[in-house]
Order: sequence, then structure tokens, then C-alpha cells
Amino acid sequence: MRGKQGGRNDYPSRREKLHAIDERTGAPAARVKEKAQSMNELPFYKMTGCGNDFIVVDNRAGRVAAQDMPWLARKICRRKMSVGADGLILVETSTRADFKWRFYNSDGSEAEMCGNGGRCAARFAFLEGIAGKTLAFETLAGIVHAEVLGDRVKLRMPGASDLRQGVRLEVDGKTVAVDCINTGVPHAVIRVEDIDRAQVVPLGRPLRHHGAFQPLGTNLNFVQRTTDQRIAVRTYERGVEDETLACGTGCIASALVLAAAGEVRSPVDVLTRGGEVLTIHFRQEGPVFTDICLEGGAWCVSRGALCEGALR
Repeated sequence: MRGKQGGRNDYPSRREKLHAIDERTGAPAARVKEKAQSMNELPFYKMTGCGNDFIVVDNRAGRVAAQDMPWLARKICRRKMSVGADGLILVETSTRADFKWRFYNSDGSEAEMCGNGGRCAARFAFLEGIAGKTLAFETLAGIVHAEVLGDRVKLRMPGASDLRQGVRLEVDGKTVAVDCINTGVPHAVIRVEDIDRAQVVPLGRPLRHHGAFQPLGTNLNFVQRTTDQRIAVRTYERGVEDETLACGTGCIASALVLAAAGEVRSPVDVLTRGGEVLTIHFRQEGPVFTDICLEGGAWCVSRGALCEGALR
């Protein structure tokens, strides 16, 4: 079509539309639109475990392709702009367990394990008839076993590793003492006298990116021992890049670090920032921990289907 002066008008041609670039993603705009359309009406559960909230999708039919999972997580986990959540869980088929999961943080990064997310995935699988009350599922951290106890789930976690005590780090000209342990994902633990005054973001953010933890980074937990068998924990989560209301693997890490120092013993009740309590069970022989379990509530708060607007 020509304008009055014989030149092209300002409307893009079909070829230009196909080769346009989406400014927000850097991907071809046509491909982004195609992905959004393919996931229109995709069913999901919204679930919460101690204040950690997740979008759970039954992907056993493979509707969400592996290469699209990080993109989908970034899109639908946006709060106020989409469904909103701390992470995305995709339940898939497995030849080694009742099901396999893929877990993505809200920034699109894939994580090996998430304790509260694992409890939600287990209850989802039970509610949907994918597995019975006693079940196992495949993760990047190994096979995880769980037991559904009504609206509570007891999750048997992979063994803890890489315990390092009294690590001293320089942050903004100050020396900070942390204890480190891997409970499926890496964690560092800092003791505080007043959990309400803990500098979770101001201190957690630079430590999360500290050179001592590169290239993967770490999660930061601030812990206060309140009674002989009770602690309070606040966590700065890698991938979410902010404080969350709870972190299951962080609660485990905090309990094990204090147990290694002889300050608590199993079981340990953990008060989360969301006000709910998780219970950590474990066996201990010196610095070695086995039979680690995370127990707490896991609830479905809503069910729905995605619209294209959630993926714009």
C-alpha cells in the first residue's frame, strides 16, 4: 500500500512483523506471541507452604517445552502483573519415582531443591491422583520422599553436605562470621540477637553475591535461638532476590548449623517470617546429619487457567 506521495505508509509488513524483536525479552515478537498463545488456558494450582507461594502445573503431557520454562516462570511469577509467586513448579513423568519436578525461581533460574515447594508438589500430586499418601519424586538434588498427612506434608530431604563453621567474610569493610551448609541448595547462616532487627536485605544481598560463594551464589539465613528447641529464621533467597516469608531448606540449614554447634537437638521448631512453624527432624552423629525431614502445612489456595494477559 502506498501513501499520497507514492512512498510506503507507516504500517509494518507481515515480514517485518515476523522479524520484529520483543523489547522486553530480546526474542522475536512473533515467537513470544506464539508461546503465549500456546499456553492460553493452561491449568494451574496456586499453592502455599508457610508463606512461600508457588504456581504448580501438571506438565506430564509436555505442553510446556523445556526451553520455555524459564520464560514462563519469569512471566507468571510477576506480582501485580500476572499470577504472582515465589516460584514455578512443573510436574512431569518419571521412570524412577512417582513423578519428576522442575522448579524455577521467579527470576527464571532453575533450582535443585526447594523444601516448601517440595511439600506443595507432594500435596498437589496426592490431590490430583498422581501419587498416594506416601510418595517419591525426582529432583536435581536426587530422589525426595514425602508423606501427606492431611494438610501437612513431611518431606524427607537429601542429605546435608559441605558444613563449614566460622567462615569470616569481608562485606562493606566489616567482617561477618557465617556458617555454611548445603541442604539441597547452598545456604549461609548468621546468628543474630534480635530477629526483628536483622539486616536481611542490606546484608543478605551483598553476601548472596559474595566472591566466596561464586559462581552459584548462596541463600542467606538470619537465625535467633529463642528457646532450647525453638529458633526464629528470616531468609534472603537466591533467585527471588529478596526476603521471603519462609524458606524450607533455609530453616533446615539453620537448625543443622545450630545442632552442629550443640545448641539444639532434633526435633527443632522453626518460626518463619510468615508466622507459621516448620518442624525439622534429623539424626546427628557429630557433624554428620541423616534422615533429615521437613514437616509443615501445604495448602491449595486457588485453581485456574492462564490467559494471554498473564504472559504479555
